[in-house]
Amino acid sequence: MAGMHRAIALLAIPLAALAAPAVAEPLRAIYSVRGGGVQLLQVEAVFDLDTPGRYAIRADWRSTGLARLFGSARFSALSEGRWAGGEARPGRYVMDGTWRGEPRRVVLDYPGGQPAMRQRLPQEDPEREPVPQDMTRDTIDQLSATAQLIRLVAETGRCDGRASIYDGARRVEMQTRTAGRDRLFPWSTAWHGEATRCAFTGRQIAGFRRNDNGDRAREPQEGTAWLAPPRPGDIPIPVRLEIPSRWLGALSVYLMEVGPVAAASSAGSSDGRAATGAPSAAARGP
Repeated sequence: MAGMHRAIALLAIPLAALAAPAVAEPLRAIYSVRGGGVQLLQVEAVFDLDTPGRYAIRADWRSTGLARLFGSARFSALSEGRWAGGEARPGRYVMDGTWRGEPRRVVLDYPGGQPAMRQRLPQEDPEREPVPQDMTRDTIDQLSATAQLIRLVAETGRCDGRASIYDGARRVEMQTRTAGRDRLFPWSTAWHGEATRCAFTGRQIAGFRRNDNGDRAREPQEGTAWLAPPRPGDIPIPVRLEIPSRWLGALSVYLMEVGPVAAASSAGSSDGRAATGAPSAAARGP
């Protein structure tokens, strides 16, 4: 189902990456993506921000529950880059996974600061218009774009910015603005508390599916992301999101579990604590 694939792409833009002041231990977070009252996706994000001047962010997401009826999906994305004057400069972006049993892969390098396609599977998508070469210039990947935004939030408490995003298949113009601070109320064992509210607008300008419905596909998509340190001393990360989807309706994203990467690795399985201190989301199951 094209709608599920679009929802996954939209999710990656506001959720998948962070940045912060120079020294921070890698942080692992588990998110539940819900629509229509059921979980559709589970996302695991790892934010490695411990090396001064550089960043590395990974996000893994998979369809769960009823979402599998529309087509099983499992993806992993990684962005590595450096900071230049407070702006993200990606060095490599890799997206790898399967959609309805078919492999999908994108590898972008950035020689001279411009994206260069090193690998793409499938090599051509007959259902999607290609992005003209000149429209890929002066863009960054979605993980780096969000890293840049969240670095701004971490340092200033505000989220006013914009970025041109190219992920190998589409180009999106992203704009964010500060919308205040809210107290998020409890839901299940998800994180709750006071958070900065960032409104975002994404407008796709190239890479449309050939069966997209004319001007409707070009309409701006608006959503909201709330950011806060999930624990004392942590960097501010997305703790809740509302993401638009034309086919699936509004998607709600909840931070369910957070902890250091080392704890999860040494345990050999999910060992993070639920955001409210309850048993882990993995222990409860999807």
